[in-house]
Amino acid sequence: MHIMEGFLPPLWCAFWFLMCIPFWVWGAMRLRKLFRENPELKLTVAISGAFMFVLSSLKLPSVAGSSSHPTGTGLAVVLSGPGITTILATIVLVFQALLLAHGGITTLGANVFSMGVAGPFLAYAVFKVMHKAGVNNNATVFVTAFLADIVTYIVTALQLALAYPGEEGFLSSMVAFMAIFAITQIPLAIVEGILVVLFFDFLSRRRPELIQESLRAAEAGP
Repeated sequence: MHIMEGFLPPLWCAFWFLMCIPFWVWGAMRLRKLFRENPELKLTVAISGAFMFVLSSLKLPSVAGSSSHPTGTGLAVVLSGPGITTILATIVLVFQALLLAHGGITTLGANVFSMGVAGPFLAYAVFKVMHKAGVNNNATVFVTAFLADIVTYIVTALQLALAYPGEEGFLSSMVAFMAIFAITQIPLAIVEGILVVLFFDFLSRRRPELIQESLRAAEAGP
């Protein structure tokens, strides 16, 4: 879910941009470390980024100033961890803003925080718990992808409610945004979860050694 260009007040644009800086630094460090220690995993990072770009480009109009779409971040969370997912999401969002008029440069910080930080980091926490508990891989991947999408939508609603609390206040505004977004976002999150599971299963059958190595690297830290 993207907030479109020029829709957020400048102060909130700056706030969310600043909030992303520590995650950009951390993600860049994680990416550098991964490429240094496991250069063969550059392929899975590239695949995750391409998957994210394609899936998140499939947008539907939503509340004025925003759009609903799959995020595509769940696969990157599973294969590379949330830190690297933040970097991939940023690259995807910049390209979409410049080439597809999808999202925006002024709202980049807000969109990165919801799609590339909040969703992936919470989904990763659940992924680690389920994986360590020995839950079936397909179920774990589905829940991870579903949560990465749903948390993105919740945080986007929060961002819009903070910027536009309305006459009845922040909570009322957030509930209203969430209720409207839910019509498109919950079905999208379910479909996205299924697509990520199918793609993950395909990669697991075609390149099992690469997937296992990616999972070990992702488990090593965020």
